[in-house]
Amino acid sequence: MAKKARSSKRREESLSRERIIEASIEILDSSGEGGLTFRALSERLATGPGAIYWHIANKGDLLTAASAHVVASTMEACVTGATPEATIRALALGMFDAIDAHPWVGSALTAAPGQLPTVRILERIGQQVQALGVPEQAQWATVSALLSYILGVGGQNAANAQFAQTHGLDRSRFLDEVATAWSQLDPQEYPFARSVAGQLGGHDDRMDFLAGVDLILKGIGASRRR
Repeated sequence: MAKKARSSKRREESLSRERIIEASIEILDSSGEGGLTFRALSERLATGPGAIYWHIANKGDLLTAASAHVVASTMEACVTGATPEATIRALALGMFDAIDAHPWVGSALTAAPGQLPTVRILERIGQQVQALGVPEQAQWATVSALLSYILGVGGQNAANAQFAQTHGLDRSRFLDEVATAWSQLDPQEYPFARSVAGQLGGHDDRMDFLAGVDLILKGIGASRRR
């Protein structure tokens, strides 16, 4: 019995938390959040669920750990810019690309507010907002606006890509169909939608995202000048 217990402990120690997280990310990237089960993870790692539970309490803990890994890697890869604005842009684009590559990250962060992965992003943005000279009483609202925009738009972009993949939609064809439908709307009721219909086909989601970040940064600058 003692020999069996020692053998079990050695297996649990050889299966590191890091390896479990890496395997979880592989499953999440290929099968989505619904595909991540302890059974699927056990099969991928060629071990029993008990060895995994030694390191991870439940699926929620697993999702948080996986998203923390992606966020930490993204933060490390983001190059500090010459100015706080440049650093915020780099951080925003880094998270946009990370969520695009790992579509489950957006929903995982949303489902774990206040936990370390989100706090890590919040801290990086907050330091740059302070460096911009934003008054202390306005810092929370400013950081919240940037964080909500980055995670919200990044998550929506990833969701759109997942929807297109699931339904076998070709992006160009789909946008052309939407543009055609918008151009045929009532000109009195939808003048703006009709006016931008022709721009849908050629727009770049990533550049549109960055334009939104720049609008927020310009607003911060204008507020400071006032």
